[in-house]
Amino acid sequence: MRGLVFIFALSLAASTGRVVTFDRSEAGTTPSGWTVAMTNSGAAPQWEVRRDQTAPSQPYVLAEVSSDPNGGRFPIATLDGVLLRNGDVSVRLKSIAGRPVQAGGVVFRYQDRNNYYVARMDAKMGNVGLFRVRNGVRSEILLAAHDIEPNTWRILKVSARGDRLQVYVNHRRILQATDSTFPGAGKVGLWTVGDSVTYFDDFRVSPTN
Repeated sequence: MRGLVFIFALSLAASTGRVVTFDRSEAGTTPSGWTVAMTNSGAAPQWEVRRDQTAPSQPYVLAEVSSDPNGGRFPIATLDGVLLRNGDVSVRLKSIAGRPVQAGGVVFRYQDRNNYYVARMDAKMGNVGLFRVRNGVRSEILLAAHDIEPNTWRILKVSARGDRLQVYVNHRRILQATDSTFPGAGKVGLWTVGDSVTYFDDFRVSPTN
């Protein structure tokens, strides 16, 4: 039965896209349909819906606002009911604060809190990166310098086709790499690091065959 449920979920994700704007959620709560997790130890993640007058889709955004500066701590929120192998995942994000880093991104082919891919932008470091997290250890696949203004909305998109992974910022391709660490389908979601306060809006999943 478990195998049948997995096949059904994968088939559903392969045939339909999803767009999440957070505007029907209650402010101050974690939106329904999302599961919160964290890689490694530290203070608990704090994902909550907030009002933002600059939000691309008014009036609410999803924010990660916990303040533990541990740089090996990665708060995660994954979207329930969608498994993706090939397709596009995008989000509009805005870096608000953070001392050592100001980063946010998207996870894809997520197996569990210790095994997944992540693409992220860092306003403090001024770069865009593609990483694998395996058994809780993050390792760089590719990194590129890129100007990321804080308090400014940008679109971050990942395109996955087999072992070919591409990362776009505002529809411009910044990174392209090949990696086969996680070849199968997995969940998709949002990611931050340390004490980065990051706002997210318009989360989109567009599967392909």
